Amino acid sequence: MFVRTAGERDLAAIRALLVETWHATYDALYSAAKVTEITDAWHSISSLKARLSKPNSEFLVADDGKRIGGVAFAEGIGSGEEVVLKQLYVLPALQDRGIGGMLLDEIIESFPEARAIRLEVEAQNARAIAFYEANGFVRSGDAGEHAGASGEPTLVYIRPLAS
Repeated sequence: MFVRTAGERDLAAIRALLVETWHATYDALYSAAKVTEITDAWHSISSLKARLSKPNSEFLVADDGKRIGGVAFAEGIGSGEEVVLKQLYVLPALQDRGIGGMLLDEIIESFPEARAIRLEVEAQNARAIAFYEANGFVRSGDAGEHAGASGEPTLVYIRPLAS
């Protein structure tokens, strides 16, 4: 796999990856019907296309030349000293092969002025939490802006970056 910037020709494959990954991760928490509703809204082609030209952001895919195995999207906020990781997903069949780490590293390198990277994660998504903690993220005391399956705010994790 190699990491590259996402393009318009990738959008259908990115959507398929997000739908598959979301169902694999969240069906047990939300229900398959709710996951379909969420992915139809959040991961529509038009929603994904808007990210391609969003200022101060990076939209990446992990590609092996035959398929897209992972996707990441992040935005710099404020003066660019903080990056918010909005998405980092790897196809279930390709997890635990270093693809998530490659995407995360490239996101961080894309924002050289950043002093920290922040994300929100569903409290019941133990696999994602373990990944982020293994990659230097620590839980913040802040409540997330989004509600998880339980109706509780998502967890906020932050990783300081070298300045």
